[in-house]
Amino acid sequence: MTTFVPQNTAVWFEIPVADLGRAKAFYAAVLGCELKDQDGGPNPIAVFPVAGENAVSGHLYPGKPAAAGTGITIHLAAPAPLEAAMERVAANGGQVVSPIVTIPAGRFVYCLDPDGNSFGLFN
Repeated sequence: MTTFVPQNTAVWFEIPVADLGRAKAFYAAVLGCELKDQDGGPNPIAVFPVAGENAVSGHLYPGKPAAAGTGITIHLAAPAPLEAAMERVAANGGQVVSPIVTIPAGRFVYCLDPDGNSFGLFN
């Protein structure tokens, strides 16, 4: 049997949000970046920026989020220091729901966005 080993296990992510404008403003404030609007698909989306055309990214889209904290968790690259990003989560209507976790690859924290979507901030 041949084993498939991709360069990146995750290749794209989609986060459903109740209010695209509000969610776009939240993630832009927390991550310190501008999400790009796109209207070419079945619904309008806001795409997270990446450096390079082969980088992994994802988008926000108008949809029905899972019940607060019950969906999957996407870890997003956060600008250092992590503590400042955590403050921006709370200041913009989200929740930090864990202490900072330190692992060999870096540090992260679990959060909920204003729609209850689970996400991690990692650096």
